[in-house]
Amino acid sequence: MRILLVEDESAIADTVLYALRAEGFQAVHCLTGGDALREAAREPFDLAVLDVGLPDIGGFALCRELRRERDLPVIFLTAQNAEADRILGLEIGADDYVTKPFSPRELATRVRVVLRRVGAAGAAAAEPERGFVHDNEGKRIRYRGQALDLTRYEYGLLAALLQRPGAVLSRAQLMDRVWGDALDSGDRTVDTHIKTLRAKLRDVDSDADPIRTHRGLGYSLDNG
Repeated sequence: MRILLVEDESAIADTVLYALRAEGFQAVHCLTGGDALREAAREPFDLAVLDVGLPDIGGFALCRELRRERDLPVIFLTAQNAEADRILGLEIGADDYVTKPFSPRELATRVRVVLRRVGAAGAAAAEPERGFVHDNEGKRIRYRGQALDLTRYEYGLLAALLQRPGAVLSRAQLMDRVWGDALDSGDRTVDTHIKTLRAKLRDVDSDADPIRTHRGLGYSLDNG
């Protein structure tokens, strides 16, 4: 892993470089933001440790420049009690910040933690969604990575089935949970909405049919 350290105080930089290299990282030190941009243009880095108070380009501006081409994890080094710097750093997407004075070994550990977290997030993002993902608060459901365009009752029906994957819910149970306020609706309403739901799911995956019909009993859902 290549780590970019941008710090204008050589004494601090030397101790950080030692700690990073002791952890097995390939660390490159730059005294200025300009040098850092030139280094990053030559070969990409996996993470950057940026001092906020650089002599030429401020750490926040340097972060924006480094991220123009790729999403680079960043840890900021800030002065003691610089609360405004920490807040601004987090607002622009800092992965972590360390307040001076700090332990170089602690910083090296934070670098490893951020890289592990970013790597795990990247692996999760790269893995396609297989089944349903239900955002209960947002009243949205995704199927195999694609958001479903559902009516009110389609959403309610699918959400009810998702609450108990594999369980058979009768038409009466579904009517009570989804159409409780629609007194003039009948059992056939459930069947009609199951049909439209299946059509929308087939639009996402023509071979999939996760809604199971149990004759005389009701419906169940396979969330796979």
